[in-house]
Amino acid sequence: MNLAPKLKERIPLFLILLLSAFLNMYNIWTDEYANTYYTTAVASMLHNFHNFFFASLDPAGSVTVDKPPVVFWIQTASAYLFGLHGWSVILPQALAGVGSVLLLYRLVKPTFGLAAVRISALAMACTPIAAAVSRTNNIDSMLVFTLLLSTWLLFRGIQRNSIWSLLGAFSMIGVAFNMKMLQAYMVLPAFYLFYLVAAKASWKKKIALLSSATAVMLAISVSWAVVVDSIPKDQRPYISSSQTNSVLELAFGYNGVSRLTGNQGPGGGGGMPGRNGGGSVAASRNSAINEDGGGTMFDRNDGGGTASKQANDAAAVDGGNRLDTTATPNGNGNSGQYNSTIPGGDQGQPPTMNGNGGPGAPGGFGGGGGAFGTGQKGPLRLFQSELSGQASWLIPFAGISIIAIFAGWRRRNFTPKHKETLFWLAWLLPAMVFFSIAGFFHHYYLIMLAPPIAALVGAGWKQLWDAYRLRQGWKTWLLPAAIFATSIFEWYIMHPYDDVIGSVWSAGIAAGGIIISLLLLLWKRKHNKLARTLALAGMLVLFVGPLYWAATPITYGLNSMLPQAGPGIANGRGGVATEMGPGRTAAMGEASDTKRTPTMGTGGPGMESQQIDETTLKFLRSHNTGTYLFATSDYSTAAPYIIKSGESVSPWAVFQAQIRSIRSRSWKLW
Repeated sequence: MNLAPKLKERIPLFLILLLSAFLNMYNIWTDEYANTYYTTAVASMLHNFHNFFFASLDPAGSVTVDKPPVVFWIQTASAYLFGLHGWSVILPQALAGVGSVLLLYRLVKPTFGLAAVRISALAMACTPIAAAVSRTNNIDSMLVFTLLLSTWLLFRGIQRNSIWSLLGAFSMIGVAFNMKMLQAYMVLPAFYLFYLVAAKASWKKKIALLSSATAVMLAISVSWAVVVDSIPKDQRPYISSSQTNSVLELAFGYNGVSRLTGNQGPGGGGGMPGRNGGGSVAASRNSAINEDGGGTMFDRNDGGGTASKQANDAAAVDGGNRLDTTATPNGNGNSGQYNSTIPGGDQGQPPTMNGNGGPGAPGGFGGGGGAFGTGQKGPLRLFQSELSGQASWLIPFAGISIIAIFAGWRRRNFTPKHKETLFWLAWLLPAMVFFSIAGFFHHYYLIMLAPPIAALVGAGWKQLWDAYRLRQGWKTWLLPAAIFATSIFEWYIMHPYDDVIGSVWSAGIAAGGIIISLLLLLWKRKHNKLARTLALAGMLVLFVGPLYWAATPITYGLNSMLPQAGPGIANGRGGVATEMGPGRTAAMGEASDTKRTPTMGTGGPGMESQQIDETTLKFLRSHNTGTYLFATSDYSTAAPYIIKSGESVSPWAVFQAQIRSIRSRSWKLW
């Protein structure tokens, strides 16, 4: 058997996977804590099975993270094998990013061929937000990998007429639900539609099989939630960011409908509503603490604010520099003045309580959809400068490709190409609609757009080139038009950053796209090697911008809590909650003229990773008489003590006291 042709065929795939691995993994070993919110959870989950099962955020097992546990189980396994480091909790997501490229290759190749699949794989690897989020321990990279795995099972089930593969596909969506809840269901329109149009069975059988597969999916989806919710509340952690201490309520509330409406409400952002400054919130905190009975702050405290008193004593010993005494309740259970961060906000980003906004406040985290720099709602939102650089680069090419693919469709000529294109389109369009109207999401959620765009670009390239090569009437014009339109759009994305990266990038892409498009029009009546070379060169020109953006987390640094791609942080005006161009201000309250050296894993303003103070740690250990070593409302203070020392530290004193008060008052406090 001659292996040379197969090896030659696979070399481009190997190079693309190598590029993906470089973009996802290079220099991740410098990230000490990654997303500290999730790394803290992994550190806590390493303590015992109780914490592991519930995905407890603190070693004492008093509160969970605000997401289901499957990805954290994988991260904990990695940390168990390699030790708890930033890179060890990032590694599963980085590998999942590479795996997604490989899975997309396997999905596109059988129907569209080698040329198409190579372009699709390259587009997936070069999607900026996919590379950025794969360099962190956020959930989304693993989520997309799981959904692509379920897609592979679906395609396989239809090709082989296998019921078990169909059930496996929907089962994997159920697993994905236990990674990030309702976001996993974004692909369901594509799954249902594709099975109905592609499966070889009667309509009655199709409906019956889909109903069975859906039942399996739902059972797996809610399995962990039902188990957790059925356990007595005093025997498990509190469900972070929920209003009623229920996983199901979290799934369909804060992590469900609230994403669309933007109304985080009570429980959103850590379960503490209405942080709009003024003083009413501080009064509410005092009321909650006092009503809780003599200042007892914790469910598992040995009494009377012991942990809080230790924190104050330690701070006094240390000169008040290490522990924020103004943000830590004192030994009598009375709160001081708070200007801090409380865990439980979405994706490990605790909402900043700075009196300038909050859930429900104008301009705060719950309002308007632009609070994290995600642009204004509307049909063109994904093309606005706030979002376009993350995943939208090749959407014009994909759109024109769809026209070419369906231009020759006839009712009796519904080929596998049409069916699979319909699948990717049914994945892409609902996701685009959601992100166009959603009130609350982060930039890195846009990784959901990467697989369908990449697949459509590769499939469309083959169709566009065939139409051009065979001179199929008006369709001959589509390839030059796709290159021209996409290059102009990429100029639009890059041009605002000319003062940071130089104008040669945006101008070069625009000029290259325009020139190649014109040359293709001149040669459209001739098919020769030069025309093919020009077409391929035009496609490669379109990858320059996305590849540059995908490399910016390496060249400029990355915020591991709210990852995004782009050179905005290079001028000191971005990289926190929004990719900012000239003239924009940070959504997290960082002034636009603030100069910060971008570093990996800092966690953003107010969340910079702190180090352990050994003197304070020694004092606290020697005087500890309770469950917690100390309590602080400054989350960045607590994280290194939990991650590096494995201590039971509570940065959620006020949160817990309010929750216990809220239980009895049915939110009348607010």
